[in-house]
Amino acid sequence: MQNSGEVVTSGTHAGPNGDLAHERAPDIVEALNAQEPAVAASMLRALPAERAIEVLDLPGLDNTCEIIAELPTETAVALLSGVSDDRAADIFKELIEPLRTTLLNRLNPDTRATISTLLAYPERSAGSIMTTEFVSVPSSWTIAEVLHHIRMVERTRETVYSIFVTDPVKKTLIQAVPLRRLISGDPHASVLTAAPARKPLMISPEADRMEAARLISRYDLLAVAVVDGPGHILGIVTVDDVIDTIVEESTEDAQKFGGMEALDEPYLRISFLEMIKKRGGWLCALFLSEMLTASAMQTFQSELEKAIVLTLFIPLIMSSGGNSGSQATSLLIRALALHELRLRDWWRVALRELPTGLALGAILGVIGMVRITLWQTLGIFDYGPHWGLVAATVGSALVGIVTFGSLSGSMLPFILKRIGFDPASASAPFVATLVDVTGLVIYFGVAAVILRGTLL
Repeated sequence: MQNSGEVVTSGTHAGPNGDLAHERAPDIVEALNAQEPAVAASMLRALPAERAIEVLDLPGLDNTCEIIAELPTETAVALLSGVSDDRAADIFKELIEPLRTTLLNRLNPDTRATISTLLAYPERSAGSIMTTEFVSVPSSWTIAEVLHHIRMVERTRETVYSIFVTDPVKKTLIQAVPLRRLISGDPHASVLTAAPARKPLMISPEADRMEAARLISRYDLLAVAVVDGPGHILGIVTVDDVIDTIVEESTEDAQKFGGMEALDEPYLRISFLEMIKKRGGWLCALFLSEMLTASAMQTFQSELEKAIVLTLFIPLIMSSGGNSGSQATSLLIRALALHELRLRDWWRVALRELPTGLALGAILGVIGMVRITLWQTLGIFDYGPHWGLVAATVGSALVGIVTFGSLSGSMLPFILKRIGFDPASASAPFVATLVDVTGLVIYFGVAAVILRGTLL
């Protein structure tokens, strides 16, 4: 996706660099990722201009900013002028000053203006991932004129498989025509004769980028138009942009599920101090929360002294509640992300999770009671003369704790989304910590009722 400019090289480089020119771009990226930035920059300069731009255009290239910093200014400007505008904007977001301003000012005015516009959109908006390199034609053209235009501009466009038809006067978006329909249409007919009967799908630049991903996935599109208020097309979000977005979002969510801040860079590129910062805060918060577990156990100290056998099942009780809560949280976070659920659906989820929690708790409760019975009758362990009541306590507590875990785990993502936080922040460790404390209260509360007058 070239705009203008050629890469300035200074001689050739011996070694494997010459072989790289004949490799596929993703394979070249993998080779560069295995090198230090200075070496990778040297290898990149040794590539032909078009291949170097193709490599830099791939988001999988690590240390991109460090590699750019190692290049001569003229080479860096030529490369950044050649890559697609949305990719160039991503790179400029990561560049540090004064290099960022220096390179931006050296770009040609049109490219600089486009990149500056893309940089102005919010981080996770559709505008931040859109490309301005698309095929747009007036509705007054014939199919033959459109196909000729595509042949002329193909090398400078992100995609030519979706052609966007605009009003010749108002410049507003009218239709989106697949290339396949143009090829099979009458060359002398109007381009609109090849357009679908339905209106084109479009999205505002301020919309969340996952909304663009949802539209492309739901309607099986190659690209979706990004338009302003009056309907002028500003750019398009392509399916490859969406794939990159989904991978990034999934990675962030997976890291948040583990109870930490999402990493901004690949694992091996994160510095030691940055890693401590990303993980330490959450660990401290979870540790402080777990202190409530110790406080809860202190509250029931007398019960524990009277019925020490109850302590044997504390890990079992706590883990079961945390596991059920984590299951519900994971399901709901994904459903909210895919727009399968809305905030107003919280009550439907609660009504669904309540019987689910009761059923799951009953299953675990029966397993727990059977285990205690077998161990007692087979002589593996002696739970005392009131072992039947202990089994009933464990079984009943599991029903209550698993039900509470399912309900709290399913409601927490709704609560976080309602107050403006990312639902993925309801990580599995956070839910487990929440259920641990309440699980102990439920466990000893049930024990106080069932074992009153016997062990307690």
